[in-house]
Amino acid sequence: MAAPKKYPDELRQRAVRLYRESDPKPVIRRLAEQLGVDHEALRNWIRQAEADAGECTDRPSSEVAEENRRLRREVAELRRANEILKAASAYFAAELDPTRRRS
Repeated sequence: MAAPKKYPDELRQRAVRLYRESDPKPVIRRLAEQLGVDHEALRNWIRQAEADAGECTDRPSSEVAEENRRLRREVAELRRANEILKAASAYFAAELDPTRRRS
């Protein structure tokens, strides 16, 4: 389960918009102080917005990241189901052939 968000989405969007629409670009640390947010959080929001817009390739877009999370959950669920089926298969194989040596 994801941690709760510290800052509301509206603040995130406004902060990124302020940074992107400013000319010249403000210093992130100073803008973060004016908005009352951590400068690293603001820097991450800006970088994520750039990735979502296709402006940088060093991090996945939000859609790709969400798809990766969904697929990881699905893989974990399938692995658990596979382990259960393996255990059930071994159990029933032993029940059907009691003369078979157990290892």
